[in-house]
Amino acid sequence: MDIAGKTVAFLGDSITEGVGASCIENRYTDVFARLTGGVALNYGIGGTRIARQKVVTEYRFDRDFNMRVAEMDDSADIVVVFGGTNDFGHGDAPLGKFTDNTVYTFYGALHCLYRQLLEKYPEKDVVVLTPLHRLSENVTVNERGIPCEPLKKYVEAIREVAEYYSLPVLDLWKMSGMQPAVEVIREKYMPDGLHPSDLGAAKIADKLRDFLLSL
Repeated sequence: MDIAGKTVAFLGDSITEGVGASCIENRYTDVFARLTGGVALNYGIGGTRIARQKVVTEYRFDRDFNMRVAEMDDSADIVVVFGGTNDFGHGDAPLGKFTDNTVYTFYGALHCLYRQLLEKYPEKDVVVLTPLHRLSENVTVNERGIPCEPLKKYVEAIREVAEYYSLPVLDLWKMSGMQPAVEVIREKYMPDGLHPSDLGAAKIADKLRDFLLSL
């Protein structure tokens, strides 16, 4: 896939917004644009989840991915979706099952999201990124005291639903090279155990470039 000169819309959470990077220019979306000659449109909002919450407040972090598709630029050439870690970390929607068709479970929200994007961009490329590894990724009670599945189950759901819609998946869970349980890796690439540093963002940008060029 040729990227130079193309507009890439990034739908995501705090990692896409740039938390962990030292400045906006060093978040992975902007590094990616410099590497490829593309134009990055950043639709990242920290704290946001893919699935809808039981009670939706007016805070921006309750504006889930499905709510925000309509606001994305219609003329984007490529769409990159990077989320799911907050559904695990502090969401109240259950994981659900593959046959769900509601935004109120994670599986169902994935179906709704991917269909929305395909309907909005039927002739464009929609690409999915899995969550990164993070500290406490195997807990079964999240930050809000709500029972949850381990993060790997959310990663598996993303792979499964993306495959159903024949969407290419850059599996950062498998191949980012960043596992914060390894102290030296955490210090270098994701010091808080979740958000990539400048070096971590550069790794994501580099892998995304290579992945898109291979399509």
